[in-house]
Amino acid sequence: MTDPSPPRAHRKPQAERTLELWLFRARWLMAPFYVGLAVALAALLVVFVNDAIHEFSGIATMSAEKAILMVLSLIDLSLAGNLLLIVIFSGYENFVSKIDTGADEDRPSWMGTVDFSGLKMKLIASIVAISAIALLKAFMRLAEGEAVDDRMLAWLVGIHLTFVVSGVFLALMDLIASKAEKH
Repeated sequence: MTDPSPPRAHRKPQAERTLELWLFRARWLMAPFYVGLAVALAALLVVFVNDAIHEFSGIATMSAEKAILMVLSLIDLSLAGNLLLIVIFSGYENFVSKIDTGADEDRPSWMGTVDFSGLKMKLIASIVAISAIALLKAFMRLAEGEAVDDRMLAWLVGIHLTFVVSGVFLALMDLIASKAEKH
């Protein structure tokens, strides 16, 4: 049997190995962040349930436009929840430790495959979708005849376009980086 350790001439000093070990272990300092995000997901669930109960209580007298606004609000909260799950799972698996779900058939197929670049793209796509829903809700209110502040509408459009342009630039940067890695 051969010794897998490098020859004595190439071994790192003990202080360097100890430092690297502790730096590697420091990744566990991120775990409380992901626990906090899981608590935020639970809080988002409470908000979702409260909104759903409030909105569903008036469903019998709701106009089609109000129903669409209600659905958009609930979808908005759902997208935020999906975003939290993506960040929790991908962040934990990329930076702390692999999540062992055993042979659980419910494990999402993307778990363990989303790297930092993929996480970035999913994050910006979710933010763009959430922004688009906020913009659509404002336009729906405007179409219903509600007073919508022009300045607020301009800000919503500007912010949405900023997110879209940022997403395009992030995708282009990833494309350029992936082509550079191939060379």
